Amino acid sequence: RAGKKAMEMSDYETAYSYFDCGISFLRKKHWEEHYTLSLELFSLAARCALTNGDHTSLTLLIAEVVTKADVFEDKLDVLYLETCALASSSRLAESIEQGLDILSKLGVEAHGANVEACVQETKDLLSAHTDDELLNSKQMTDPTMIMAMKFLGKLEMGITQIMPQSVPLVAFKILQLSLTHGMSPVSPVGFAYYGSSLAKQGNFNEGYHYVKLALSLLDKEGSRENAGEVILICTQVKLYVEPVQAALEYHHEGYTAAMASGDSSLAVINLFASNAAHFFAGANLQRMQELYTEAIQFSEQRKQLIFMVQLQQVQRALLNLIGTGEKPKSHSSEGRDISVSNSSVLRSHHYQTAYVSFIFRSYDDTVEHIEKYFAFQETTWGNLFLAHAVHSFVTGLISFWVARKSKEQKWYQRGNQSKLALRGWADSSKWTFENKWYLLEAEESFCSNDFETAKSYYKKAVTSAKRHKFIHEEALAYELAAYFYLELGEKEKAAENFML
Repeated sequence: RAGKKAMEMSDYETAYSYFDCGISFLRKKHWEEHYTLSLELFSLAARCALTNGDHTSLTLLIAEVVTKADVFEDKLDVLYLETCALASSSRLAESIEQGLDILSKLGVEAHGANVEACVQETKDLLSAHTDDELLNSKQMTDPTMIMAMKFLGKLEMGITQIMPQSVPLVAFKILQLSLTHGMSPVSPVGFAYYGSSLAKQGNFNEGYHYVKLALSLLDKEGSRENAGEVILICTQVKLYVEPVQAALEYHHEGYTAAMASGDSSLAVINLFASNAAHFFAGANLQRMQELYTEAIQFSEQRKQLIFMVQLQQVQRALLNLIGTGEKPKSHSSEGRDISVSNSSVLRSHHYQTAYVSFIFRSYDDTVEHIEKYFAFQETTWGNLFLAHAVHSFVTGLISFWVARKSKEQKWYQRGNQSKLALRGWADSSKWTFENKWYLLEAEESFCSNDFETAKSYYKKAVTSAKRHKFIHEEALAYELAAYFYLELGEKEKAAENFML
């Protein structure tokens, strides 16, 4: 009872100590004589061990339950925790394989279907229901389906990183089971990922509608077990519709909700997303450095290695931008392995290095790393994240710069692709994306020797950035305009822009 109370207060270290103490008092034949108590103590202790990042204790507790439990159903709670642990320790493929295998044993298949047909089937399925009907659907009561939903919900975050083409399949299965067997605490996850998938395809109105529905369903369900993930995915879509500065605090809610439910992984991801959004919005770099240091320490404590490495990559970029000469902490052996094997981490490394090189106008380093970045671009993340817009903007600026110097058509095409993406996002949120679109238009016009049009767009980019409170991008627009005027030989105009 004391351990459960500590869990309710999000004190998982104290809770673990209570459960561990309870286990120590069990008699030698406790599995035979006190089966239910033994199963509960070991399962709850395992959950706390996962939250605390104590994977050694977690492994031992899981092994005990898997060996001693009478039936497969009694093993499911700890097998779910094992799936979570695999995902958080850079073994995403194993986590997904185990999740799919367990789902198959539960009679649920979540892969193998045609994605386009699946998306259309999802639309047809939802079109038969109003929002009120969805929000007031019956509750799921079948224990097998409830557990299957938990595994499906856990699959989504891993699949969106390394099997992005399968994201709609899992979302559809969650929605299908919800409408057939009733809503569960995992149902909002399905609506969130479905809305995110629609938004990534460019259908922002419908995508935004479904993420808002996911949040309403989360409140309606009452359970906060999956709130961290739902808030994370929904906020990333909201950032494409609402002013980015107004949506910055949502991820703090996601972090708090994830910690309350004992989900360290989602807590770290919300921290990661929050920091990235603040960086994108132009927060003070020294303050960002403090936030990244805190997030890295938290990730290390909770053994969230993939995100710890990615946070360190951004921290390294920040230190270079600030110019302190300080070096970030070196990776552990596990961190080094992740740095050379995980596609998301590799892509992030090449992006961050190219970005810093571009800011400091180091042409050769910029080209080297942006080429490597593009090699990973189509293989990672299946949902819409703010990083898609951030990367499009920066790679667009880099591409037009390289196009002017190299005269290679592929760079012009890459820049044009980024420009068109930003123009589409500006239609969804003029506040957040208009100035970025204008700056890419200016750089493209510079490439095409359409100098009068370029001058007009540089001015528009400056004005829009100032109006929408992106002071760092106002400065960037002035700087790039200065390089433009310097190229034209208008030194006084160039100096004027450098000084602003």
